[in-house]
Amino acid sequence: MKSVVVDKIASVAQHNDLASELRLSKDIPCEEGILVAARILNNKSRYNQLELTSGRMATVNQGDVIVGALGHRKALRGYSGHLPKSLKPGDTIQILNIGGVLGICDSANPDVGPPFDCEVLGAVLSFPYLGERIGVPARVGADSLGEDTELTMNGVPVVALSGTCMDSGKTAAACAIVGRLRHLGFNVSACKATGVSLRRDVLAMEDAGAGETMIFSDFGIVTTTEANGPELTRALLSGLAKNRPDVIVLELGDGLLGAYGVGAILSDATIREALTTVVLCANDPVSAWGGAELLRKEFSIEPAVVTGPATDNAVGVQQINERCDLPAVNALSNGVALGDMIADLLKKEAS
Repeated sequence: MKSVVVDKIASVAQHNDLASELRLSKDIPCEEGILVAARILNNKSRYNQLELTSGRMATVNQGDVIVGALGHRKALRGYSGHLPKSLKPGDTIQILNIGGVLGICDSANPDVGPPFDCEVLGAVLSFPYLGERIGVPARVGADSLGEDTELTMNGVPVVALSGTCMDSGKTAAACAIVGRLRHLGFNVSACKATGVSLRRDVLAMEDAGAGETMIFSDFGIVTTTEANGPELTRALLSGLAKNRPDVIVLELGDGLLGAYGVGAILSDATIREALTTVVLCANDPVSAWGGAELLRKEFSIEPAVVTGPATDNAVGVQQINERCDLPAVNALSNGVALGDMIADLLKKEAS
């Protein structure tokens, strides 16, 4: 066991209440969610920030000692990487996302450049036994995910946002809907059920007016999959529904064909029945058409409206209206109309 002073603690460690001076172990369990300290080995001019536990973004520099969590990522527009099979101090791993997920990078999108390389220093230790100097490897999360979680909604409606891809405007649409519903007198809660650990999106929903928010990493999950996606979604929705808000806004990160479990969630009959309204976020008219077809044919879901970059001008809106037989509203330029449409659907469902 040795001590180290860290410069930056990533938001993936949000619930661990870590100090700047930490105790490390050279024995590192290679399991998703294990907190690891590492030293940055290179500088980057792109994709060079880390989201801290405060929610602020901090530039990472060569020589910084950071804390992140072991995990994997399969991002179309970022880094793709896997969990290492073994680790020891001195080994090199990479930062896979801004939230502090650490692993072995397999592929990088040219837009973000090569990843940060990190020298592993050791596993971060926690000391759960009061009065004893017995340390155990620290893990992410405030709660653990139980098995066969029941979905208990208490009659609370759910507005779900699903996208054709990452960066398809889901969070912008969620914030527009949250903000407008709050102005209309709704008590809104919000959550993000799939993706890789990063609190930025739920923090944005809080800023938009969500009274209570949750994210999958609250349950110790660093990266969602088809295996844990449905159970996580049931836990998130049930957790927010306990306090009986007027509505829950649910963001499904990544895309309908991604690797983070969106398809498995929408295939779950109990979850699908709990979704009052589904908003489709699309990057272009072709993806809007394909997304609508997937929702209709594979999941028996009729999307209520299309938003996202596909609706950035009148040409996209017209094509979506004609080819998908769906309304299209841009969340950035016409967020009030989008929120009003969702409010009308909620009122119609309740009547």
